Amino acid sequence: MPTDQTYHIPVMLSECIEAMCIDPEGCYVDVTFGGGGHSAAILSHLGEGGRLYSFDQDPDAMANIRPSEQFTFVAANFRHLARFMDYYGELGAVDAILADLGVSSHHFDDASRGFSFRDEAPLLDMRMNTRSGISAREVINTYEEERLANLLYEYGELRQSRQIARRICEARSARELCTIGDLLAVVRPLVHPKQEKKELSCIFQALRIEVNDELGALREMLEATRLVLRPGGLLVVMTYHSLEDRLVKNFLRSGRADTSPEAQIYGRETPLWQMVSRKPITPSAEEVAHNPRARSAKLRIARLIG
Repeated sequence: MPTDQTYHIPVMLSECIEAMCIDPEGCYVDVTFGGGGHSAAILSHLGEGGRLYSFDQDPDAMANIRPSEQFTFVAANFRHLARFMDYYGELGAVDAILADLGVSSHHFDDASRGFSFRDEAPLLDMRMNTRSGISAREVINTYEEERLANLLYEYGELRQSRQIARRICEARSARELCTIGDLLAVVRPLVHPKQEKKELSCIFQALRIEVNDELGALREMLEATRLVLRPGGLLVVMTYHSLEDRLVKNFLRSGRADTSPEAQIYGRETPLWQMVSRKPITPSAEEVAHNPRARSAKLRIARLIG
């Protein structure tokens, strides 16, 4: 059974806890429980009247639960934040919400989950919730070429997205691509040798985002925060790549998670959020040295004023 440290090392832990301004009798939500590191730190600051609700859709995360009278675990995607907070009678009553949008180390390190291109043995899966949804294998083998190219370009920001999609479709016409190794054999010739790690990461990122509808879920969660937080409540969000960070930044500026041109033109007239930190907070050099996976993290903090 993994511990919270082997499952995932919590990034910028002290900065997150400080940003949440925890009242021992307050109500808090951690929408990304993972290894439970951030949740455990929040609980350590709560008194008998305090409450913490933590979300995670991955069944593996349940092994990290530490029972507490102040704690409620919600086995669901954080896109359902408002629905569950309504169920628990906490709409408009939450003091702070924490979202650590990074993929847990557990997912990369557990070869059977198929998130990492370092191991060529496992099946292509990449589902955060292994109980439902489509797998990366289904995406690779069933999506039309144009749809594959579009997701590789949009979610992976790959200039050679059409070449990769075409090559995948040609290869799968001969036989189904079932393993990480099958996929790597197809795409490796199309990436620059000096940029191999970066470009393969972009390919896997694009597939993971598509499989888990990560940006769609993030938009729904962000829209729900204004219903869940009390006036003056805090939203603390940690991002790890440009797509999600841009979405969060635009949401805090406009009050809308909808990024369509129409939504941006007809945005909210009254500001909903006050930025607590003008620029995103980044991890210290010492933390990055200890945990290299923290290097791309950006922490944004905002207060609900609408």
